[in-house]
Amino acid sequence: MVLEMKLIVGLGNPGRQYARHRHNVGFKAIDRLADHHGIHGAKRKFHSIMAQGDILGTPCVLLRPTTYMNRSGMAVCAALHYYKLDPDDSLVVVDDIALPCGQIRLRAAGSTGGHNGLADIELGLKTRVFPRLRIGVDDPGLVPQDQYVLSPFTSEQLERIEPAIEQACACIESWTNTDIDAVMAHYNART
Repeated sequence: MVLEMKLIVGLGNPGRQYARHRHNVGFKAIDRLADHHGIHGAKRKFHSIMAQGDILGTPCVLLRPTTYMNRSGMAVCAALHYYKLDPDDSLVVVDDIALPCGQIRLRAAGSTGGHNGLADIELGLKTRVFPRLRIGVDDPGLVPQDQYVLSPFTSEQLERIEPAIEQACACIESWTNTDIDAVMAHYNART
């Protein structure tokens, strides 16, 4: 049996100056996943840095848009169109200020929750029905949201975010070849 290809997208902002920011936790998860599965040979395509490989026997495309967060839809739509995939064959990994740092939450569909990257993808796809894996980065409190997500994790947050990235990778691996409802029941209950 040939498994259908999956598109896994980590959102973030390109450039060294953004690498350690909370907003780039999606990039971190994609990089970690690539390392775990020996997916290398990244190239520029679809307004992204992309690489192809297998995750637990499922062919996957890992995508890191280079369009900046607010224009992520361009990259996702281009890749889905090229590979003739449906939106539910993709998984978008993003930061989330509504979740405590270190908590993850998988959804098959939903609102953008005020996340500009998700909003641009929704606009491009013309649907809210695409899976998303949110990685909590804590509420910014009194700090303006844009300043907060475009700044590095505190040392205390780093202690929680590293295990969350590992947990996110395990969740993504399960998603590649398991019914999403079962994956949500397992991983969302653990957080």
